[in-house]
Amino acid sequence: MVFSSFEFLFRFLPVFLIVYFITPKKLRNAVLFAGSLIFYTIGEKWYVLLLAASVLVNYLFGRFMYRRIDEGKGRRQKILLICALLCNFGPLFFFKYSGLSDKLPLGISFYTFQIAAYIIDVYRGKIPAEQSAISLGTYLTMFPQLVAGPIVNYSEVRKNLSFRTVSPGRFEEGIRTLVLGLGAKVIVADRIGMLWNNIGMIGYESISTPLAWMGAFAYSLELYFDFAGYSMMAIGLGKMLGFEFPVNFRFPYISKSVTEFWRRWHITLGRWFREYVYIPLGGNRKGRVRTFFNMFVVWSLTALWHGSAVNFLIWGGMLLFFMTAEKLFLLKALEKSRILSHLYLILVIPVTWVAFAIPDAGRLGVYFSRMFPFFAKPAGVVNQWDWLKYLQDCWQLFLLGILFSTPLPNLIYNKIKRKAAGTAVVAVILAICIYYMAISSNNPFMYFNF
Repeated sequence: MVFSSFEFLFRFLPVFLIVYFITPKKLRNAVLFAGSLIFYTIGEKWYVLLLAASVLVNYLFGRFMYRRIDEGKGRRQKILLICALLCNFGPLFFFKYSGLSDKLPLGISFYTFQIAAYIIDVYRGKIPAEQSAISLGTYLTMFPQLVAGPIVNYSEVRKNLSFRTVSPGRFEEGIRTLVLGLGAKVIVADRIGMLWNNIGMIGYESISTPLAWMGAFAYSLELYFDFAGYSMMAIGLGKMLGFEFPVNFRFPYISKSVTEFWRRWHITLGRWFREYVYIPLGGNRKGRVRTFFNMFVVWSLTALWHGSAVNFLIWGGMLLFFMTAEKLFLLKALEKSRILSHLYLILVIPVTWVAFAIPDAGRLGVYFSRMFPFFAKPAGVVNQWDWLKYLQDCWQLFLLGILFSTPLPNLIYNKIKRKAAGTAVVAVILAICIYYMAISSNNPFMYFNF
């Protein structure tokens, strides 16, 4: 069950909200916990047991491990931490790297990182161990962000787990955010993603160089609006329930470097690796060589987090190469020209996304040969003018995607959202989404695969 479906929007969500708000406040955690397990069970009938086990195991480890920071950490706490991390990451590694990636439990990458952050913070004494198994279960399984993030730290919702209120204005704001995220997914991502799908059906050997670049740009926009749209929907649902989730995207395509791009893209994942891997390794405090080594570790783990296929290692290696070059010399050159820096980013990132998108190394090589034909001769008969047909069909979507990749529409909407015009915009977006949902097959969010 995905957010962009009639089953969720007009069946599950209304029924859940009615039950949630007629329930006394002190019991709402239990209702949210139970509702989230039901939501997960609809998509993963058996793996819900793995999710429930994660709650119970980490609740017990947290309780046994916790000592106040002024009490210090002994050998017992370190052993418990290691055991807890093995219990958390063991299932993730098993499913991702044992040849069972096609049977990957929904959202396991996200909820594993989330609960691992909790147990590490308990060990550090940064937060107290949660005394209620229901509250910890609510934190880990909240259906708005359970299967594709954002990755929420326990400290960010700890107070709301104990006490929260939802005003009519906050509930309305949540609905608006939910609809805007739905629009990003259904109106932009699903529509422009058809171009990328069509190129796959044509065969990479026969596409022209312009069409190969169009496909790369289309996939870049599809992935952004799909994932950012889901994050917006999760944030909106969180507001409706009384929670404030962290922002996960800050217009990454307006960046002027790859380094800046990854500060703006999937922010909560980057934060996780920074706080729990990069900084503990020494960050950038131990010299240039150690900094580059730490970057190598982080990006190797980031690639492996996405999957075991070789294309993810290629993708991570490409990003590491550009970020290293930027630290060494390239960033200084890019800072001299805003136009050059934006052009650099717009050309580099789609190339890396192609590596991310195509799991087969041979087919990936073919696609790169079409993007850069001066390095390799085409393997098949190429239609040099195929891009014109697709440009005629998709130019409006490209303009829409480019426009909404900038802060401009958001700035305009914030000025009118409390007025009738803002309400009308949200209503029109919802109506268009319902239309597309009615005539299209169900398209799951792309990051459900990770």
